[in-house]
Amino acid sequence: MNYLSALGLLFGLALFGAGAATAAPPIVIRFSHVVEDNTPKGIAALEFKRLVEERTRGKVKVQVYPNSSLYKDREELEALQLGAVQMLAPSLAKFGQLGMRDFEVFDLPYIFPNRQVLKAVTQGEIGRELLAQLEDRGILGLAYWDNGFKVMSANTPIRLPVDLKGKRMRIQPSRVLEAQMEALGATPIPLAFSDVHTALESGLVDGTENPPSNLYSKKMHEVQKHVAVTNHGYLGYAVIVNRKFWNSLPADIRATLERSLVDATRKNDEEAEKLNSQALNKVRESKNTTVLNLDAAELQAWRKALEPVHRKMESRINKDLISRIRKAAAIQAAAAAASADVR
Repeated sequence: MNYLSALGLLFGLALFGAGAATAAPPIVIRFSHVVEDNTPKGIAALEFKRLVEERTRGKVKVQVYPNSSLYKDREELEALQLGAVQMLAPSLAKFGQLGMRDFEVFDLPYIFPNRQVLKAVTQGEIGRELLAQLEDRGILGLAYWDNGFKVMSANTPIRLPVDLKGKRMRIQPSRVLEAQMEALGATPIPLAFSDVHTALESGLVDGTENPPSNLYSKKMHEVQKHVAVTNHGYLGYAVIVNRKFWNSLPADIRATLERSLVDATRKNDEEAEKLNSQALNKVRESKNTTVLNLDAAELQAWRKALEPVHRKMESRINKDLISRIRKAAAIQAAAAAASADVR
């Protein structure tokens, strides 16, 4: 019995060794982004990692590289197309650099009057059509991640558009954002997000525009004395993957990734609303920066000053696309008014 038991043990160990030797290595997804882990996008990327690794039982490993630790803004899209990374969540403004000008509609000032209109666009037919345009570039668009509306910041008080006249304002590379700052009499300075704090501190730029969570997480409030809650523009992201890599995945793995992304997207959008509100309060509490909430007349002055940007960009962005978004806004406004009448 001892001999047989020993033989059986050796046979079992041999089988185990053979199985271990032939076990497939995990699929690795490198997910690069340019913001901190404690922003809506950073939190959602980590949530996606957690869900995927848990649900695939380790068959897929997601390596998240935040804060431009792997690639900066200008580099990451090229890296994705080359297959150096598999997943990104770049801001929508960046697709204009690929020749996808219609994505610049998201940069038009005051194009989205509220989150309801925004969601109607990103979660509806318009959003799907825009993502489909990426396929010719070897990219698949999987989801939109929200980061809310932007505020203006500078070292001098900001209340009206004229207060930015002559300022050097950091922007993402975008023709629309260039036109926006020029309409305000400011000089647009395109810079990578990772370089903004240093540029503000050194005086290379005078101010910037960001959702509060980005401004606070990058400590820009430490080098900016004034913030105006203009809510003049939107900042969102598209979660994208290398198309060749995605199509190479087993169908069951893709299904799990898609399900996990739905949950991570929900997490992102919840965090965006919460963190932006918290960030604005923390900037106020820092007592280093004055935060100004604008009244209706002041906000109307910003809208009027930025109206020419829409007309200027009609030769660059599909007019029909702009009209469809305006129609979505009108429908939502009518629905809201009808609901108010009923109450």
